[in-house]
Amino acid sequence: MDWQPLLLTFKLAFITSIILLVIAFPIAYWLAFGKFKGRGIIEAMIGMPLVLPPSVIGFYLLLAFSPSYWFGAWVEETIGIRLVFSFPGLVIASVIYSLPFMVYPLRAGFQSLPKSLQEASYTLGKGKFETFYKVLLPNCKPAILTAFVLTFAHTVGEFGVVLMIGGNIPGVTKVASVAIYNEVEALNYTLANQYALVLFVITFAILLVVYSINNNLLRVREPA
Repeated sequence: MDWQPLLLTFKLAFITSIILLVIAFPIAYWLAFGKFKGRGIIEAMIGMPLVLPPSVIGFYLLLAFSPSYWFGAWVEETIGIRLVFSFPGLVIASVIYSLPFMVYPLRAGFQSLPKSLQEASYTLGKGKFETFYKVLLPNCKPAILTAFVLTFAHTVGEFGVVLMIGGNIPGVTKVASVAIYNEVEALNYTLANQYALVLFVITFAILLVVYSINNNLLRVREPA
């Protein structure tokens, strides 16, 4: 079995999750505590990957990333990176496709915190940033952990979007889901099963460990 697709899959999932962790914090905070018009429109746009078929998202991203269109052409001319059929393109597409899996758990975590935490922090003279960093984040550990793992697992399982954006280039864009599809098409079910089994075991182990940690954190926070 070629381990390269599996290593590429976990590399993509890890990079995507780290980027989204940085991007999603202000968005989740804004959605949890912000008061603004058009909130429903923003939430609907973020949640579109939850309901749209991956092929639809992949198709429009393929058009946007193509050098024939202004965005893809601008990125290639300005940064020197071609987004279609490249690993950077896979990362950007994965960030867009997995955004709600990071934002919504974080938002739920912020909203579950009692308002008295923020009020007490403000009373002690702490600013918004210090309150966010020293008060809200430490109390959102279960939500942060859940958001990271869901995003990681969702990226590992991507197929339609990564196939349309990245194609099937060994060592560059051929991730595990594409490798499984190729082996099934070739009627090589033994190898397809090996890839699928490795993904199943690793993702199950990650989820088991994370949710066990989460349950322990929640138990500690429960009043005696």
